[in-house]
Amino acid sequence: MQHFVDEAVITIQSGNGGAGCVSFRREKYIPFGGPDGGDGGEGGSVIFLVKQNLRTLYNLKLKKNFKAQNGQPGMGERRSGKKGNDSIVEVPPGTMIYDYESGKLIKDLKETGEEYVILDGGKGGKGNTFFKTSTNQAPKFAQPGLPGVEMKVKVELKLIADVGLVGFPNAGKSTLLSVVSKAKPKIANYPFTTLVPNLGVLNVADETLVMADIPGIIEGASNGAGLGIKFLKHIERTKIILFVINIEEENYLEQYDKLKFELKQYSKILAKKDYLISVSKIDIADSEQKVDELKKKIKKDIVPFSALTKKGLNDLLYRIKDKIYQVENGETKR
Repeated sequence: MQHFVDEAVITIQSGNGGAGCVSFRREKYIPFGGPDGGDGGEGGSVIFLVKQNLRTLYNLKLKKNFKAQNGQPGMGERRSGKKGNDSIVEVPPGTMIYDYESGKLIKDLKETGEEYVILDGGKGGKGNTFFKTSTNQAPKFAQPGLPGVEMKVKVELKLIADVGLVGFPNAGKSTLLSVVSKAKPKIANYPFTTLVPNLGVLNVADETLVMADIPGIIEGASNGAGLGIKFLKHIERTKIILFVINIEEENYLEQYDKLKFELKQYSKILAKKDYLISVSKIDIADSEQKVDELKKKIKKDIVPFSALTKKGLNDLLYRIKDKIYQVENGETKR
């Protein structure tokens, strides 16, 4: 995801309907035949299509205008005009479409393969054949096609995942994601290695789960500090949150409370979301003592693990699976 984009404003326009045709039969022995003008073709529609392989709205930054094709005019011999081609706007799962002027949500697109016709094309006009009556055998008029519709929309992406990783920079979230899935996030021993959200797919007991990693949160994030606040919306739709506490840092006893505070300040949705607490990097020498101290302080269940040695990883994955099952079945227990 070199170009991760989660918001875009685009202009969309459906096609005009084709005009109906004014035509009369002109055959060798019928010089003054009746009307045979065909109808105009319908204008193309604007359709949003959810594509599984997309993870960003970058394509909407490159192309900001989507216009469907106009319908073709009708022709003689009662031939209808061809329908205009639709304009397809491809987006990732989790895309929300808003009316740019009012801010009203139009559609929330979650399922891969889902299609949503946001603007219908203009209807084609009727040819003069349609207007023939017993009192008007030779109508010399036809309908024009109806115009298409133009509007501006804001498109916003909120990634869809089962579990979202939340922690301070350098907590080991990206390493965890890379070890339990096939995701290849950038990993290094300095803050803000992760600059954009990453998704990884993991298998636990024949079940497939999606894990989302966002840039690390720092104190003051809810007031705009750091990178993590910009991407917190991407874990609003996760089923659970996994707090990752870095036991290697001096402030390991305060990390959980500070992370909870920042989430609460940012969003009521995140503040109420079910969660698990994990401790990373338990391969360091005094990890057991520190884990015990943390348990006594926060009085919560903690799942320790090391992505380096893989100690505790299986337990962590099964705990994640069980917690998601509880949430899905209304058996939430924090």
